[in-house]
Amino acid sequence: MSRIGKNPIVVPDGVTVEVTEGLVSVKGKLGQLTQEFSEIAIKVEEGQVIVERHTDHKDHRAKHGLYRSLINNMIIGVSSGFSKELELVGVGYRASNQGQKLDLALGFSHNIVLEVAKEVTLETISEKGKNPIVKLTSFDKQLLGQIAAKIRGFRKPEPYKGKGVKFVGEVLRRKAGKSA
Repeated sequence: MSRIGKNPIVVPDGVTVEVTEGLVSVKGKLGQLTQEFSEIAIKVEEGQVIVERHTDHKDHRAKHGLYRSLINNMIIGVSSGFSKELELVGVGYRASNQGQKLDLALGFSHNIVLEVAKEVTLETISEKGKNPIVKLTSFDKQLLGQIAAKIRGFRKPEPYKGKGVKFVGEVLRRKAGKSA
């Protein structure tokens, strides 16, 4: 049996989980999320969500742990939320925001302007002598990761000097330059 899938999910106070035909809906203080599911049985009993599979078919085994993790992330998201921080490493790299528009200067001829989804809270931190930081906060883990990956994809960190957009705390594999 799936080690992840067999663990019950504890539902904290202030979070409601509703299971209808093929749809799980989680509502909390930060927002509401829904997820479609198939071939898996999901039950809500005594403040816990239990995910069960009908057979040991390969497809059922694969989806057992997946749906358990997705529902757990939904519950954590609507109760406490998720956050990611990206650091801009490089001379002249800047970030600023006005509302949901992120303006990035990453060494190209023009600035990159990205319209961020309304579910994600955007904040830019620029301190003198430190690299600019873009802080993203949301209750939807999938959307947050997708937006963070898109921002990082504008200029990925290169292995020689480490310049580019990287996650805070990310360890980059560095290469030695030319040996004279």
